[in-house]
Amino acid sequence: MYIEIVIWIEAIILSVVEGITEFLPISSTGHMTLVANLMRISQSEFVKSFEIVIQLGAIGAVAWLYRKRLTGSGAKTLWPKILVAFLPTGILGFTLYKAVKGYLIGNVTVTLLALALGGFAILYLEKVLKNKEGTVEKTGWKKMLIIGFFQSVSMIPGVSRAAATIIGGRVMGLSRREATEFSFFLAIPTMVAAAGFDLVKTRMEFSGGEYGLLAFGFVGAFVTALLTVKWFVSFVEKHNLSLFGWYRIGLAVVYWLVVR
Repeated sequence: MYIEIVIWIEAIILSVVEGITEFLPISSTGHMTLVANLMRISQSEFVKSFEIVIQLGAIGAVAWLYRKRLTGSGAKTLWPKILVAFLPTGILGFTLYKAVKGYLIGNVTVTLLALALGGFAILYLEKVLKNKEGTVEKTGWKKMLIIGFFQSVSMIPGVSRAAATIIGGRVMGLSRREATEFSFFLAIPTMVAAAGFDLVKTRMEFSGGEYGLLAFGFVGAFVTALLTVKWFVSFVEKHNLSLFGWYRIGLAVVYWLVVR
């Protein structure tokens, strides 16, 4: 009984961490790896699948918050660009699935290194990038594809899909808010594909209790992501991302010195 309670508490913590970090430029996968290591959760196949699948809860929050833009009159222009930007990650993710899940996900050293380097990258780019006013609708297909290549780097745990996509968007001329919101939209096909592909690969061979944990994690990530996305959009309208750069570097250094 005690062990079951601990497992459910761990599921709550991981789902909240996922919901908060998925859309912030601080790496949800990296945080999940570090938190799991801190709680001494072994990186079993189910835990790795849990960490991937509950991202659907966070994606559900974005789909709900932006349902009008995603299904309204502008959707015919928006969705093709989302799918073009998704192509690099879709192709590379399918090709490198075994290597990423087998060697990178759960690797604390890789995660800490990526967090620190990503933090320095954010600090540098915030100094040199001017805040342009481009929109997704007015951005060409080639630039969308380049943003997609930026996102594909985030297959390395600790890089942050949100950070890579936002930086890519800003390099391609999007405003800070447009780049941020496009990172939300691009997460939809990316995370749905990742979770779906993982379920197929694992043949969905989970026990009834494990399916319960997945469902619970989905709801937890949905609620926390809903709140986080609203706050983050408000934040980027008034501030740059330097705070998150410093946070990433500080977290990597402290974790390496104190925990690891």
